Amino acid sequence: MAVDKHTQHKELIQAFRDATYNFSEEGVRKALSDLATPDALFRLCHPFGDMTGPGAFYDGAYKGLLDAWPDLERRDYIVMAGPDEFGNDWVGCGGYYTGVFTGPWLDIPPTGHQVSMRYHEFFRFVDGKVVEYQAMWDIPEVMMQADAWPMAPSLGREWHVPGPATADGLVPGPYDEAKGKETCQHIIDMLEHLKKHPRDPDPRAMKMDHYWHQRMSWYGPAGIGTGRGVAGFRNWHQIPFLNGMPDRGQYVDEITYHFFGDGEYAAVTGWPNMIQTVTDDGWMGIAPAGKKITMRSLDFWRLENGKIRENWVLVDLLDAYRQLGVDVFARLREFNKVRSMARLNIPDGMSK
Repeated sequence: MAVDKHTQHKELIQAFRDATYNFSEEGVRKALSDLATPDALFRLCHPFGDMTGPGAFYDGAYKGLLDAWPDLERRDYIVMAGPDEFGNDWVGCGGYYTGVFTGPWLDIPPTGHQVSMRYHEFFRFVDGKVVEYQAMWDIPEVMMQADAWPMAPSLGREWHVPGPATADGLVPGPYDEAKGKETCQHIIDMLEHLKKHPRDPDPRAMKMDHYWHQRMSWYGPAGIGTGRGVAGFRNWHQIPFLNGMPDRGQYVDEITYHFFGDGEYAAVTGWPNMIQTVTDDGWMGIAPAGKKITMRSLDFWRLENGKIRENWVLVDLLDAYRQLGVDVFARLREFNKVRSMARLNIPDGMSK
């Protein structure tokens, strides 16, 4: 029996997942070369930007991270696949990188302790090869673990965000097209209702109780944090977000979304997939600049009994700050200019 292409794509990415779990330069370079075309476009969050080809991606992103975290490993808790509304085929992976932070990385001082950095990584396949990669690495999360976050504190809860409560995020085949479409449609309908507010000042216009589970968890990026339940989502994320950028959702003709679903999971990507204007106070302590900005968000949702129980969200906040004229890395260097950036040598604990 032939394997459907979305299950095949998840199988094709397995060698890369294995190589990055047992991370070595030789193994990961080979896995990337086998997985992607020589001219594949690798799109990574600020400050990395766009890179062409697997070698350039390794040198521009992984090389420095592996030097800082020599025991680097990558752990997936979501692996899903499916077609978007334009006929593109995607695999979406969510999880975190971890290792002992022994050398500086992106001017973040080393801690000598294990750290973690959440990621959402999306791979677009054509003819069995990855031709495009889009990824968010939650770099602010690393700054926080190093006690080096230089911006306003989060309103939400900052913690080690968990994987799916049902432990079924590695979605098996065969691919169920009808179920994937059904899950996607729930998300699309939910987002259409979210955009009704604040133009309709009554938040009930969003029909949150219809689309979201009463015990929902919204796992936002470091800098915003997690909110539990509709109240947590509204108070720690959405109300400040809409206070600062009340024109959210009014420029959909200028952006492109890519939704795909797999079982009870759905995902969205776009580069960018949000446009709004920072006209008022209230969002992450940012002064209203009156500036229209784009935002990149890569999200996963999990449905349970027909409602959204969990939502993992990563946003390129560092790029949003950049567009508003704030160099987070310059502030990072100022905050930490008297801290040692030397590589740490940790005793093995076995020698007298």
